[in-house]
Amino acid sequence: MADQAQELRARIFLRSCLPLVKVVLEERSAYRKLLYRAGGAVQFAAADSEQGAWVELTPEGLDVKQGKHPSPSITLTFKALRDMNEFFAGGLALPRVSGIAGLPSLLRLLPFLLKLKMLLPDVIPEDPDEKALKVRMLLFMVTNALSQLNKGGDEAMAKYAKTSPDRIFQLTVENGGPAAYLRIKAGRSKAGRGTYTRRRPYVHMIFPDSEGAFDVLTQHFSNVEAVRLGKLRMEGAMEGGKEIGLLMQRIEAITTGAV
Repeated sequence: MADQAQELRARIFLRSCLPLVKVVLEERSAYRKLLYRAGGAVQFAAADSEQGAWVELTPEGLDVKQGKHPSPSITLTFKALRDMNEFFAGGLALPRVSGIAGLPSLLRLLPFLLKLKMLLPDVIPEDPDEKALKVRMLLFMVTNALSQLNKGGDEAMAKYAKTSPDRIFQLTVENGGPAAYLRIKAGRSKAGRGTYTRRRPYVHMIFPDSEGAFDVLTQHFSNVEAVRLGKLRMEGAMEGGKEIGLLMQRIEAITTGAV
């Protein structure tokens, strides 16, 4: 069986990164043509783990579900969970493919999967629209991944969540940009898109534009440096801002395989 570190890494890839194919479709209308007369499910699995996910393709859109599909059109089974993680991290790990009749579904999905490579730390888009897309994807991924760290039993995150009262960590890009939040309360956590309105944020990270958000979310600047340079405004508990910054760094370390 896969070790805990690989299980946690896969949890983030499958539950926080893979669902972003839907964001690609929302933000890039040209990708809609890839789903013309689409129908099928592409399953991702590893031989040494119960974790898995599938992407269902229809003319109406994409849907990502966790677990094992009862009858997928095509299945990509990796020899080990480590290999599947390397695949989603941009590596060259190759799976065993079964269900060749479902190859058209995989070919339709492939451009979406390639777009997810924008999440990799070394991908620096020059086009402003592409940079804004990466910011949107990172914002949603990071908040969801923090929650998945807790639900997956990451020691540091679970300990923090267990002792936390009801707290909201809000991230917002101003002037019509994206927003996302993380709610933590007594060991439980939940991430969501948009602005949480039922409670004042414990910490509110406010970016004046996509450029500032990009520099912070990609770790090009620390939160302290970003505040000094006007790329970030912090409202709420300063200690909480430090805590969330360290946890965000942990996500990158896990997804890149540094821990």
